[in-house]
Amino acid sequence: MPKAKPHPDQFGFSFEPPRHSSLPAGLAGLERQICGAVGTILNSSKQTRAVIAAEMSDQLDEVVSKEMLDAYSSGARTGHKVIMSRFLALVAVTKRHDVLDLVLREIGAAVLIDKELHTARIGQLELAIGEAQRELKKLKATAPLIRGGKEA
Repeated sequence: MPKAKPHPDQFGFSFEPPRHSSLPAGLAGLERQICGAVGTILNSSKQTRAVIAAEMSDQLDEVVSKEMLDAYSSGARTGHKVIMSRFLALVAVTKRHDVLDLVLREIGAAVLIDKELHTARIGQLELAIGEAQRELKKLKATAPLIRGGKEA
């Protein structure tokens, strides 16, 4: 399967550790950010909002309308908060995992997609191999022969 082309407005992956504040009100404004993320996704999509809503409805097996998407993306309509299942369906339908990544970084997490997990696992294995090699070197420096030496 050919590699998917990145969305023209896609945000690059950042290798900076995600920031997370455990201070009181550290997540204040997150709803506004999610509304902004919905707006970013909708405004940059080549699909119409009606098509996106229909695909989300199919994915969720519940009705999602264009009007609902309009309300979710409006910062002025504070009574219309997008629920997580619908936000995730929007991300899945539009393939804008990069926008989800920006939102998740607010809570100290990051998004890896599909086989990017293999890249993370490679890094984890390389760290484990390095640790094992350091331990092996340390042991070799102090380990005696096991009954294989010449007897006196």
